[in-house]
Amino acid sequence: MGDPLNGKGVQVGPDPLAFDQVVAVAREDAPVTLTAEALEGMAATRAHIEELEARPTPVYGVSTGFGALATRHIPPELRAQLQLNIVRSHAAGSGPEVEREVVRAMMLLRLRTLAGGRTGVQPSTARTLAALLNAGITPVVHEYGSLGCSGDLAPLSHVALALIGEGSVRDASGELKPAADALAAAGIEPVTLGAKEGLALLNGTDGMLGMLVLALRDLRELLKHADVAAAMSVEALLGTDRVFAADLQDLRPHPGQAASAANLRALLTDSPIMESHRGPDCTRVQDAYSLRCAPQVHGAARDTLAHAALVASRELASAVDNPVVLPDGRVESNGNFHGAPVAYVLDFLAVPTADVASMSERRTDRLLDRTRSHGLPAFLAEDPGVDSGHMIAQYTQAAIVSELKRLAAPASADSIPSSAMQEDHVSMGWNAARKLRRALDGLGRVVAVEILTAARALDLRAPLRPGPATAAVVTALREHVPPPGPDRYLAPEIEAAVQLVRDGSLAAAAETVTGPLA
Repeated sequence: MGDPLNGKGVQVGPDPLAFDQVVAVAREDAPVTLTAEALEGMAATRAHIEELEARPTPVYGVSTGFGALATRHIPPELRAQLQLNIVRSHAAGSGPEVEREVVRAMMLLRLRTLAGGRTGVQPSTARTLAALLNAGITPVVHEYGSLGCSGDLAPLSHVALALIGEGSVRDASGELKPAADALAAAGIEPVTLGAKEGLALLNGTDGMLGMLVLALRDLRELLKHADVAAAMSVEALLGTDRVFAADLQDLRPHPGQAASAANLRALLTDSPIMESHRGPDCTRVQDAYSLRCAPQVHGAARDTLAHAALVASRELASAVDNPVVLPDGRVESNGNFHGAPVAYVLDFLAVPTADVASMSERRTDRLLDRTRSHGLPAFLAEDPGVDSGHMIAQYTQAAIVSELKRLAAPASADSIPSSAMQEDHVSMGWNAARKLRRALDGLGRVVAVEILTAARALDLRAPLRPGPATAAVVTALREHVPPPGPDRYLAPEIEAAVQLVRDGSLAAAAETVTGPLA
């Protein structure tokens, strides 16, 4: 995609943001700037809101209550209090703090919707939200509170609370502070909310969408590492790469499958271990499914990811608020805040996440079983019986895989009515996003254990050597984890491998040989 920032930080206006821009702001603290077009559009729309506020006719969200209380017309002298009240009362989250990157993604995406000019906020309100991002001030948002309909109300309310100088935040150093103190220290004036602004700050799918965009980045990288792990296991188990041939894969033209198979071919190119058993004396007819069908499973996960990315790109182009201000000045109620489109794909992604991990665990188990590993020692132990080798590392994988299967159950199939049955069907998209984040963490750990185990097995195949690409992975791992030997404290080695998967180091090592992996 090139440089998503174009050397200027992220320009926020009516146009959709790119995935890389969301990641840059959420994880790398890239600065944001509102475009002139955004400021002009917000000012024009705000003029419509102020004109409607002056009329005697009730307008939802401008001069009425909210949700089941929308039938009450609010007199002008109470409307400023109405906006404060909705922020304060809806900031009702509970539980642990949500990760900083999630809150920053949510803030950015809400800013983009405000900048689209359909919400009716004052330009100064959007400027203040941008200022919080640029100052590294992160409102404290809690794990529980969103039903994913009328948007992520409670999480966004905690962000809005910080804008008005209330609630708790963490400053750029991570210190927990009252919002008023952090804003003052950064020279930021708290927002004074006008008509409709409280509602406009709360009513979006920004939390679940931000987590979806981050998950897309993470799963894409994890699938590369899953291909690396599979290639190492195929090699260590004296499997065949013939099944990954392009002409065989072309018989079933799923793009993700083709990409995964191409990765596996590149990773296994010029492998002395593979060449050692290609001759006519080889009695292997076919490999187990966990080896032979890796492109089919890893590829289907990629295709699921592609569908989720399509949905995310549409949501990034959306103006999610209720009511919205249309270009002709009408203010109309709508249901665009319902999180179903995002919730469904968040749940969908949890399914292949669990399945890719399940296949990885099966390959690891095969590496450890002397009856199926084709000459490797039991559990890859130095002295089986005295040493346990990687026996319990596989237990750890199995425990995680079991949890991932539970996390694959959909959150979006549930709904609990709220707001006196006015909001009688909700998406649970926030919950779907939260469990997907846990699932992706688990997948990274499972794949890391497979790579750790396969690297040990490849070392034990000496004097046969792995191919250049997988050897580069082993070399990168060995900078942090020593080669095979007697039993030692294994948890730190697993964690080292997890970190190398998480930061992309092991796939990057393979790519020094293969070029970019798909």
